[in-house]
Amino acid sequence: MAISTLLVANRGEIAVRILRSARDMGIRTVLAVSEIDRDSMAAGLADEVAVVGPAPAQASYLNAEAIVLAGKEAGCDAVHPGYGFLSENAAFARRVQESGMTWVGPDPDVIDLMGHKTRALEAAVAADVPVLPGSNGPLTDDDDAVLALGREVGYPLVIKASAGGGGRGIRLVRAEEDLLRTVDVARAEASASFGDPTVYLERFVEHARHVEVQVLGDGETFLHLGDRDCSLQRRSQKIVEEAPAPQLPDHVRERIRASAVNLARLAKYTGVGTVEYLYDPVRHEAAFIEMNTRLQVEHPVTEFVTGVDLVAEQLRIAATGRTRLRQEDISFDGHAIECRINAEDPDRNFLPSPGTLTRLDWPEGEDYRVDAGVREGDTVAPFYDSLLAKLIVHGHDRQEAVRRMSEGLAATHIEGIKTTVPLLARLVTDPRFEAVEHWTTYIETEMPSPGGAR
Repeated sequence: MAISTLLVANRGEIAVRILRSARDMGIRTVLAVSEIDRDSMAAGLADEVAVVGPAPAQASYLNAEAIVLAGKEAGCDAVHPGYGFLSENAAFARRVQESGMTWVGPDPDVIDLMGHKTRALEAAVAADVPVLPGSNGPLTDDDDAVLALGREVGYPLVIKASAGGGGRGIRLVRAEEDLLRTVDVARAEASASFGDPTVYLERFVEHARHVEVQVLGDGETFLHLGDRDCSLQRRSQKIVEEAPAPQLPDHVRERIRASAVNLARLAKYTGVGTVEYLYDPVRHEAAFIEMNTRLQVEHPVTEFVTGVDLVAEQLRIAATGRTRLRQEDISFDGHAIECRINAEDPDRNFLPSPGTLTRLDWPEGEDYRVDAGVREGDTVAPFYDSLLAKLIVHGHDRQEAVRRMSEGLAATHIEGIKTTVPLLARLVTDPRFEAVEHWTTYIETEMPSPGGAR
């Protein structure tokens, strides 16, 4: 079934990104917006705009019924959720399908499976995906068994909420005397935050790196589009990403790529998804974290090194049920790095910085790509995620890509609000980043002062 009219149920840079690919494919677009976004950059690119509610996200971008109604009234035959908001909400995906529109994403049952961390972990084990030593499922109420497992896994270890994700619902335990108390606290927090008290246990890796594999499937054909490193994070939120993952042993790279495809095959995955791993640079081992059943923020670095338009592939699979790609079609060229530019003040503990953009200059050139959701003169509202844009660069190797990113950030000028550009400029020239000696908590542990300065 061809897609003639697509509802884009998102905002900002990812809405712009989806709208552009849809336009290139000759698909008419309708953008669901809040009242405050009716004159946004994305709204200007859509063929039609549908206001789904007032500014607060709960009343607009998270208002599933209003979004489905808007799509039906506009004659849409498919819905692309982007990332965030309702993109991994299985109930919303089912509601879209029940309304007669096509869901641009995996089957809702797969979203449910991968959204529940213990079920996802069990699926990973079944697919021969490497996992960390741990409970490999929910912790029981047997205190003696929990203590015995803790001794077997060794300390430090972490307790994780089964329904958590994105760095939420995680508790570190460094000594046995703290284990049972921490499990009780984690269960209570998980119940309050996610409506599910189930938790599991696994080994904690000091100085771990975050690596991940981009996968694509149509329910019958499954392939990978290489790996990425997303280890530069702030409070578990990625801010610098790159492809391919640097200084990864060949056997680790081969294992994570193959096992990610195995997991996609086991789940009969449709669309694009990402399998995330924790890499231990001491043991030279990678272990499963979770699978994200949506387009990732950092997808442009994969597009830069493969030449594949991932949004177009999503739309093609949703429309036809098939991908034209095979593993042998995927090749890799050079190195790409992405920096997320946020409207935050690093010198004030990353306080959000809403306001009017009085100046907005981006670097230019064939090795630069800017995925922006704002224009000069736009007002950055306080209601949503602070991401303004992503600056992506390409080089023939990592050293060249790092240099180009440094030059690109120097050529980026944003006035009227505070942004994270100065911090990003420091990070990409940090000797330990250049040497790939950084890890997921590097900013918090090695750059504790305001603005990330030592």
